[in-house]
Amino acid sequence: FQGVVPTAPEKSSDEMKNEATLPDLRPDAPPQYNSHFVPGPPGAAVPPPAGYPGGLPMGYYGPQQPNTFPLGQPTASTSLIQYQPGRYPMPNQPVAVAWMPGPPPVPNCPPGLEYLTQLDHIHVIQHFEPLEMITRLETNNRYDVKNNSGQMVYLVNEDTDDFTRNAYHSLRPFVLRVTDCMGREIMTMQRPFRCSCCCCCCPSARQEMEVQCPPGVTLGFVRERWSLCRAVYSIQNEKKENKMRVRGPCSTCGCGSDSVFEVTSPDGVHIGSIIRKWHGVMSLTTDADHFEIQFPLDLDVKMKAMIFGACFLIDFVHYESAPPQRSSR
Repeated sequence: FQGVVPTAPEKSSDEMKNEATLPDLRPDAPPQYNSHFVPGPPGAAVPPPAGYPGGLPMGYYGPQQPNTFPLGQPTASTSLIQYQPGRYPMPNQPVAVAWMPGPPPVPNCPPGLEYLTQLDHIHVIQHFEPLEMITRLETNNRYDVKNNSGQMVYLVNEDTDDFTRNAYHSLRPFVLRVTDCMGREIMTMQRPFRCSCCCCCCPSARQEMEVQCPPGVTLGFVRERWSLCRAVYSIQNEKKENKMRVRGPCSTCGCGSDSVFEVTSPDGVHIGSIIRKWHGVMSLTTDADHFEIQFPLDLDVKMKAMIFGACFLIDFVHYESAPPQRSSR
């Protein structure tokens, strides 16, 4: 018949009931995915590079967004970025350095020494310098100062010119600069040149070092004393008055065991110790030493700083060996 539009056949009531009871398999919302990405701090707006009109979304790493990855120490408003562990690490991934939390100001304490008021153990770890083993040239010493928890307390860097280091080796005059987590120089140690001769009883041949805290203000002196078979040092205040004494072992090489330098009062009462740790063959082939310093928690912070400074003079005098030289043949 013309003019009649065909329609679908009518369904029975049973078929319509079955369709009403079938569940809808389409999800109401997209599934939730766990993301391991922690966005970094918001950076300054950077125009997209040429050829990429949209650029990269904020939070993704790219050379045009240098502020995505914080390279310095995190502040209270930022946190370290966490990365999902994988087989191939990301290039130029920042290495987090755990610093000891800054203590509050302490009365009658030189600025920067507040950390020592909370410590009774200090670890002084010298950096291993492969360049010295390869080129046989002396480089500036560098040290990490940490607490028992492995947190960084100070950084110590030697400031000596190339000629002086390689001409005088362990006898060289030096300047050691101690910096805190903010890069501020809070202590300076200066050692003048003293010639070495077979007559150790000559005062001009004895080693000494001045400790300044803050830099430019004398805190005290560490002076070598004559002894027949032991390493002996005296720790003096700014007026050159003897306050403590350091007495080392008969053999400072410590082959097979730790070398202990006992710190006592002038009348012989035990105060603390400076221990050079033994690390097997590494202790004989390199001058990258590890010292552990122990002193009472309630000791005067200035005396703690002087014991800390005495550790470096002991290192240079007894354990800073010259690089091996090739035979002239």
